[in-house]
Amino acid sequence: MAPARTLTLASILTLAATTLPVHATEGIVTTAMLQQAAVSVDEVTRLPAFVHRMFRPEKPSDRTIIMLHGSGGDETTLASLASTIAPDATLIGVRGRVVQDGVKRWYKRISPTQFDQEDVRKEAAAFVDFLKDMAAEQKLDLSKVTFLGYSNGANLIAALTQLYPGIVRSAVLLRPMPVLGETPKVDLSDSRFLTIAGADDKLYSPFAQALESQLLNCGASVDARMIHSGHAIGEEDAKIAAEWLGSASK
Repeated sequence: MAPARTLTLASILTLAATTLPVHATEGIVTTAMLQQAAVSVDEVTRLPAFVHRMFRPEKPSDRTIIMLHGSGGDETTLASLASTIAPDATLIGVRGRVVQDGVKRWYKRISPTQFDQEDVRKEAAAFVDFLKDMAAEQKLDLSKVTFLGYSNGANLIAALTQLYPGIVRSAVLLRPMPVLGETPKVDLSDSRFLTIAGADDKLYSPFAQALESQLLNCGASVDARMIHSGHAIGEEDAKIAAEWLGSASK
C-alpha cells in the first residue's frame, strides 16, 4: 500500500488557494469531463494501488473524514470543502484507481448514468481491502469515521455500504445516485447518511429518491436534502454537512 502523505492545516489552506474555491469545487471540471466521457468510453487504465494523502489540522480532535472525489478529481480535491465542514478533523483523501479516457474515476462507466457492474464490485472490494489495511496501519476505528463523497465518489460509498455493510457507519453523499443494478437487502440500522442533491442537476437529481429508498429499505437513517444548485458543490453543501455532523456527534 502506498504511504499516505501528511499535510498540516496550513498546507490545506495553501492547497485551497491554488484550487477552485469552495463554492465552485469540482463543478467546472466535472461538466467538462461529463461531456468528454459521453463521446468515448473505451480507453481504461487502472492504477495498482489507491493513492492517498492525509491532512492534519493544528489542533485535531478525534474526528476523521475519508474523502472520495468526483470524476476528474483526486485525493486533494475535497480537502478545502472538508476542512470547512469540520476544521478539527483529520482528513484522508483517496484517489480512485480507474482512469477512463484520461478522467480519474472510481469504476468504469458505460454512459453518464450506466455503469460496469463487474467493475463497480471489483473496485468496491479493492477499496474495502485498502480501508482495512489503512485502518490497521493508522490504528483507525472505521466505525467512528465519516465518509465524504462527491458524485462518482459518493456513488462508490453508497455501493460498498450495501455490498459490505458495517464498513461505513456515517457518510455525507453529495450529488449521489445508485449505481448497483442489483441491490442486496442488508442491515444498515447502525448507519446514518446525509444526501444532498441539486434541484437544477437535471441529469442526476432524478435518481436521488431511488438511492434514499434503497438506504431506508435497509434500515439506515437518511437525511435527504434537495437544494437550489446544479451538479457543482459549494457553500450550502458545507453548511448543511457541518450542521449534520454537529448533531451526529452529540
